[in-house]
Amino acid sequence: MEQNEVSLPTKYDPNAIEQGRYQKWVEGKYFEAKNDKSKEPFTVVIPPPNVTGKLHLGHAWDTTLQDIITRVKRMQGYDVLWLPGMDHAGIATQAKVDAKLREQGVFRHDLGREKFLEKSWEWKDEYASFIHKQWEKLGLGVDYSRERFTLDDGLSEAVKEVFVNLYEKGLIYRGEYIINWDPATKTALSDIEVEYEDVQGHFYHMKYPLKDGSGHIEIATTRPETMLGDTAVAVHPEDDRYKDLIGKTVVLPIVGREIEIVADDYVDMEFGSGAVKITPAHDPNDFEIGNRHNKERVLIMNEDGSMNENAGKYQGMDRFECRKQLVRDLQEEGILFKIEEHLHSVGHSERSGAVVEPYLSTQWFVKMQPLADEAIALQEGDDKVQFVPDRFEKPYLHWMENTRDWCISRQLWWGHRIPAWYHKETGELHVGKEAPSDIENWYQDEDVLDTWFSSALWPFSTMGWPDENAEDYNRYFPTDVLVTGYDIIGFWVSRMIFQSLEFTGRRPFKDVLIHGLVRDAEGRKMSKSLGNGVDPMDVIDKYGADSLRYFLSTGSTPGQDLRFQWEKVEATWNFANKIWNASRFALMNMDNLQYDEIDLTGEKSIADQWILTRLNETIDQVTKNIDKYEFGEAGRHLYNFIWDDFCDWYIEMAKLPLYGEDEAKKKTTRSILAYVLDNTMRMLHPFMPFITEEIWQALPTKGESITTASWPQVRDEFHNEQASEEMKRLVSIIRSVRNIRAEVDTPMSKEIQLMIKTSDDTIAAELEKNSNYLDRFCNPSELTIGADIQAPEKAMSAVVTGAELYLPLEGLIDVEEEIARLQNEWEKWNKEVDRVQKKLSNEKFVDKAPEHIVQEERDKEKDYLDKREKVEARIQELKS
Repeated sequence: MEQNEVSLPTKYDPNAIEQGRYQKWVEGKYFEAKNDKSKEPFTVVIPPPNVTGKLHLGHAWDTTLQDIITRVKRMQGYDVLWLPGMDHAGIATQAKVDAKLREQGVFRHDLGREKFLEKSWEWKDEYASFIHKQWEKLGLGVDYSRERFTLDDGLSEAVKEVFVNLYEKGLIYRGEYIINWDPATKTALSDIEVEYEDVQGHFYHMKYPLKDGSGHIEIATTRPETMLGDTAVAVHPEDDRYKDLIGKTVVLPIVGREIEIVADDYVDMEFGSGAVKITPAHDPNDFEIGNRHNKERVLIMNEDGSMNENAGKYQGMDRFECRKQLVRDLQEEGILFKIEEHLHSVGHSERSGAVVEPYLSTQWFVKMQPLADEAIALQEGDDKVQFVPDRFEKPYLHWMENTRDWCISRQLWWGHRIPAWYHKETGELHVGKEAPSDIENWYQDEDVLDTWFSSALWPFSTMGWPDENAEDYNRYFPTDVLVTGYDIIGFWVSRMIFQSLEFTGRRPFKDVLIHGLVRDAEGRKMSKSLGNGVDPMDVIDKYGADSLRYFLSTGSTPGQDLRFQWEKVEATWNFANKIWNASRFALMNMDNLQYDEIDLTGEKSIADQWILTRLNETIDQVTKNIDKYEFGEAGRHLYNFIWDDFCDWYIEMAKLPLYGEDEAKKKTTRSILAYVLDNTMRMLHPFMPFITEEIWQALPTKGESITTASWPQVRDEFHNEQASEEMKRLVSIIRSVRNIRAEVDTPMSKEIQLMIKTSDDTIAAELEKNSNYLDRFCNPSELTIGADIQAPEKAMSAVVTGAELYLPLEGLIDVEEEIARLQNEWEKWNKEVDRVQKKLSNEKFVDKAPEHIVQEERDKEKDYLDKREKVEARIQELKS
């Protein structure tokens, strides 16, 4: 603002300052990408949250990081697009809508597909509204004019284009395969929808009798009910125990079917008996072995997990009831001879909690090998996707190198319906973006596509693809950075990369910034069962969005998990409160300063020169660390500058000219306060958007909103290394005097004598020049500065760079206690000397570290040696 008419309320109340601010940003269209060709584009697409519920802390963390990146880039002059949207989340949403309907006594199949989909859209609208409110409370600067949903018309067009294209290339096919099956929701599951738990189960040892009556072969299984679908027994071809049995047959107990003993390299000779039962319809490895040996696939279960007609007398039983009865029957026949306790990992449906059944099913698949090869090759070139931290490229490549064909069909109603039709009489298959013209003779595939199929297209389908001429697609794709958690690298990041390469010929994003999971204070994963979840909206209600955002963005390093701790959020609120109070003081003393009256050309005090230097250093460090996505480090530099340098030191020192009589000094100080606060608020804005906008609006600034203000720049003319060194010395002296006063319980209000012995006359002159600060902050009855001062006998002392301090405190000092204190100080400096000398004696460090870093360590060594020597001399003086 050009006019400094706004003052800040006395108390920092985050809820009051955050109220209504977001609406002003949105109404001002500050977050909308402007397609301004004079600017370089910068694009981020939001990982679309599922419309299954409200956002959790992980979402808050993920989106806060994106908001920081995009706010910084907008201020740096980029044409920023942060594209928002949501995911239809097939299985999860359908399960939620199903459950809600069941509570009303209504079942999906009673409603029919069309009515059920109407209810699902109602659910989507309700929960999208919740998510929008949460985005608002977090202050996310997304471009609502370009918001997308994975089931909207444009994305549906992209999905059909990709499906048909891959089918015509032979990369999508329909076939029988073992998939993860959820008997509760009666649908296929992707690997990510299966959660594994260690379960105490059993190993059941059985004897399968040889057909020729010459004996038996032993096998063991954790799922005895699947034996009803056995079509072979496999042994290793080099296992001497079974070489004579290969090609013979055994009689499958209970069923009576003859099955062959086959040789296959897959079998582990060292495990168990070295012989395994083969059930091609109910185990993925058995499926492959069965294929190699041309064995029948006998499916023994229905989709709901009950036993079918192939299970004989067990037909109609639940799979686990069948297991119990079958075990009793096998024991009675003497087939089952041993049951062992066995702890093993069992897959459960993430959505229903049901035990997942490996199940033979006719599904649609993507042939992955050619797509994965292309994605792997990308990482060998200059245009690779950069993982941050780079260690996450390894699990990405591992997933690509070991990928299986991707089951993409789901037995659901909510989702992208598969664009395939079957002729009612001939069974002929038609795959296309449009239905056959004589539609009355065809029926469409009932299944929908896996949710990941549409979200894999997210970076380009949201931009208008497959229209190659779409303005946003040509302007904003590929995107610049994706922010996501390490838990979905294989399932989402990987799929976006290979689909983007296949259909656009380009990587979908330059960088992938990986973060971890939000855990509780004890490091446990947040879950409903533990009751340790925290609603981000509750945190905002208590401490404000700025406090939550700053904590989330600075509380960990890239790739690491984050522990949520209420006390740390409260500490961030205290930080915001400190900023508020410092800004109030500055504004109260600006005397209605106007933007065009800010003048930084006047004579500057040492404090003025120092704070401008520190501002330069902070701008440099914050910018560099944000560019590296090191938000914790950027936040640390900001915190130290604001709390220590600006609030604790500069504002206190600024009171001298502000409360003095020199009008020129007052004007310079007000101008520096305004300039430093303006630039500090700009740097802090991406982390804490609400409080910074409120303060910035009250400052003498130029522009409508801090969201569109330019990013701070280092100004070389304000950099003064000498002033910085002088100020550091002053601060060290003042701190040392305060510490000594505290040790001998002498309050600041009581005057004391202060003697400063300098190492040379230059430092003495420098301290004399700035003695007004020493008078103000040390309160000496008498201040003596010089290079030739003699140390008094009974005095407290301290060593700072370039000087020694003496405080003659007759009657207040205990010589023995002072020697003990100095001894501790000597130990401190001795440790520092030891540490730095070890570093400098390391040839690798000296040879490989940048020259200025090595020189910094040498300067430290000299300083620490000098301090240790002076403390040692003082100890000897007191002892003599």
